[in-house]
Amino acid sequence: MSTIKANVILDAKGLACPMPIVKTRKAMNDLDGGLVLEIQATDKGSKTDIKAWAESTGHQYLGTLEDGDVLKHFIRKSANDDHIEKTHPNVVNNQELEAKLNDENIMVVDVREYAEYGFNHIPNSLSIPLGELEIRMSELDKNKEIYVICRTGNRSDLAARKLAENGFQNVYNVIPGMTEWTGKTTSLNF
Repeated sequence: MSTIKANVILDAKGLACPMPIVKTRKAMNDLDGGLVLEIQATDKGSKTDIKAWAESTGHQYLGTLEDGDVLKHFIRKSANDDHIEKTHPNVVNNQELEAKLNDENIMVVDVREYAEYGFNHIPNSLSIPLGELEIRMSELDKNKEIYVICRTGNRSDLAARKLAENGFQNVYNVIPGMTEWTGKTTSLNF
């Protein structure tokens, strides 16, 4: 059983509605944008409540795992990065990437946080969160075409630029990214 990595874990076990939401709101206020919060709760109603709250406040609800009586909810705090100007010159759309997935001369690098990747990703893609890209570039093959994907094309744009600045020649930003991906996906085995 794989586990999902979160940046912060909130213990809301034993609390009844509305307390899991109250504690979640406070924890999200203290969390930096783009980071992932894991809320551990035993209130079965928290599954719908936390998902609805996240979506109504602009945060990204990633999913819920059940671990015995404990519900582990994962939310990525809004990073206000939906309006970053994309400047990497090499761009492909989701359909263009999907058509290339069987090509052994490509690599798909997913730069979302581990929790986002864990719940839903392109099969055989490599998970390297944007914050780790600098120290993990050695895992990438400079001779392959590298397709960088994230949720909306913003983090992947930053990653594609960083790779190009470090000598990677064939780097493509995938837009619009996983929010509109209709191809095959998989998740980690929880």
